[in-house]
Amino acid sequence: MENKKQLRHWLDAMGLDHPLVIAGPCSAETEEQVLNIAHQLKESDATVFRAGIWKPRTRPGNFEGVGALGLKWLQKAKQETGLMITTEVANPHHVELALEHDVDIFWIGARTTVSPFIVQDIADALRGTNKPVLIKNPVNPDLSLWLGAVERFYKADIENLGVIHRGFSTYEKTRYRNNPEWQIAVDLQNRFPDLPLILDPSHIAGRRDIIFDLSQTALDLNYDGLMIETHHDPDNAWSDAAQQITPKELIKYTEDLRIRKESGDDAAFTNKINTLRTKIDVIDHQLIEILGKRMKVADDIGQLKKDHNVAVLQSKRWNEILGKMILEGEEKNLSEEFILRMFKAIHQESINHQEDIINH
Repeated sequence: MENKKQLRHWLDAMGLDHPLVIAGPCSAETEEQVLNIAHQLKESDATVFRAGIWKPRTRPGNFEGVGALGLKWLQKAKQETGLMITTEVANPHHVELALEHDVDIFWIGARTTVSPFIVQDIADALRGTNKPVLIKNPVNPDLSLWLGAVERFYKADIENLGVIHRGFSTYEKTRYRNNPEWQIAVDLQNRFPDLPLILDPSHIAGRRDIIFDLSQTALDLNYDGLMIETHHDPDNAWSDAAQQITPKELIKYTEDLRIRKESGDDAAFTNKINTLRTKIDVIDHQLIEILGKRMKVADDIGQLKKDHNVAVLQSKRWNEILGKMILEGEEKNLSEEFILRMFKAIHQESINHQEDIINH
């Protein structure tokens, strides 16, 4: 896909003086609920009202959305408040119904993005429209799969595109419901800087107390907007209650969030940041050198194990290393989560080196 500026024309055309804010409940529950929230959001920085109409859950038996009936409620909210409306579509029939009810923006869910077959079907259904399409990252951390979904819509002559970063599933227990894996989104942004990038902190957090911090991180990384789940009575929401905030809290968040300049406008700033970045470059080079030396030692250990017919994995030794590194990391103000992820990656690379030696 070529990096063409028209990808963000739909966003620029809104003429906003702040990042795009998409807000609304995880699920449309009742007409009264939808209208109540929409009218409260009218007083906020929100430009687009969101609500899930079809809500397939990970396991059946939970609330799975009100279906097409909810589109009438969204349409009424749009008429009464002037807010644009958006909802998730997961098949061509959803697209057809959403178009009939004048939905302004479509989003593609994480479970849909993983399937090129379904993505292609939806892209074909939207062919010929000028509706913006926002594509959530796939459930698993796969940049190519995410970009592939974007390219399918672009090749269907849909040029009003954007992506939503909602985090990635992981078996590891972290402080997030879905691990952000910021670097994947940054890599996408670097490859296509004119593709609008929006953060969904609600699904990354899974709980409301860290939504603000995630939103600030996104703005610090020059994201174009936020999609925040907002409910008039979050604790009693029919789906994802723990990760929704009230419209009043949303207004407070948008008042307190700081929008950074993309670059400094004075020579002193430029000189200082260039100096600091040079220091980072030097340290990064040293890190690579040190890791290379570590792997050389791992190679020697692998050869020794091969000579003495000893198994590669030594669990007791590994656990001792991990425990020690976590403690040392804390002394350097490094989080346990970071130390775990870093040393697991280093350990896996060491195992790969040793297995290659033992098996050849």
